[in-house]
Amino acid sequence: MLESVTIDQLRTLRAVAEEGSFTAAARRLGQGQPAVSQAMKRLEKQLGLRLFDRSGRVPRLTAKGEAVVAAAERLHDDLAVFQTLIGRIKSGAETKLSLAVDAMFPTSALLAFIHEFAETHPGVELALEIEFLAAVTSLVRERRATLGIAGTDVDLSGLEQRPIAHLRMIPVAAPSHPLAAGKDVITDERLASAVQIVLTERTPAGQPGSSDRGVFSTRTWRVADLMTKHALIAGGLGWGHEPEHLVREDLAAGRLVELRLAAWEGGLPPLRSLALVRRKGSLLGPVATWASNRLTSLCQEALGAAPHHTR
Repeated sequence: MLESVTIDQLRTLRAVAEEGSFTAAARRLGQGQPAVSQAMKRLEKQLGLRLFDRSGRVPRLTAKGEAVVAAAERLHDDLAVFQTLIGRIKSGAETKLSLAVDAMFPTSALLAFIHEFAETHPGVELALEIEFLAAVTSLVRERRATLGIAGTDVDLSGLEQRPIAHLRMIPVAAPSHPLAAGKDVITDERLASAVQIVLTERTPAGQPGSSDRGVFSTRTWRVADLMTKHALIAGGLGWGHEPEHLVREDLAAGRLVELRLAAWEGGLPPLRSLALVRRKGSLLGPVATWASNRLTSLCQEALGAAPHHTR
């Protein structure tokens, strides 16, 4: 029966396949050749398959035997992961990292982080949620995320924060949009009558959302994700503020135009700050600490920002 197949039998099968003979496998395993031969006969009987061709001087794997060896290799890898997990649990190390990331975090930095995480911590599960505004901090407060990357323009009560970078928010519109015509400074009066595409987070019924910032128009279309906002603006359906790293290529290619707003004329461009957040008093394990440092560095590299002091 398949249920009676043991890990030792599969380990012996792999040794025979790798060494090329029962005798060589026996030497590797520190067993006698008859013991290895009997183990393989029992395995063939349990599986109901002919794994070896014994017509020659040295038994050779059949095609079915090679397929079983390949499956045994996969089981060996899974067992190694299982053993690593048990070891981590016994040592008190993290087995899972939950992250909540603001949608404005640079995608290139997030992808680079995930690749590094998979290579550096193969035995740790990564749970990732992309949200916006207060939805990020809610996940951290509710213990559904160990770490969050949130904008500092939301309620951060009950959370510790560490600055990562500043996002330059650029007012943009499609070249075909009326606001993009000419190079004049656009007054607040003109903005008031133009549709502005505004991001808003998904909030449970009865709970208030984040306060509006940078909203100049009395006519707003509200969307709950950054890509939809970008698509509507690029499609000429309205104007809005977008992070520089997201629109850099579109501006260079002429698919979007940066607007000159009277509100920002002569001053610094509007900025949105990102910070790593966690619950006050919570202790970060080695994996979460590594993640917080790499997320910070990769974000700053993607934005071309100078490193911030960390504590």
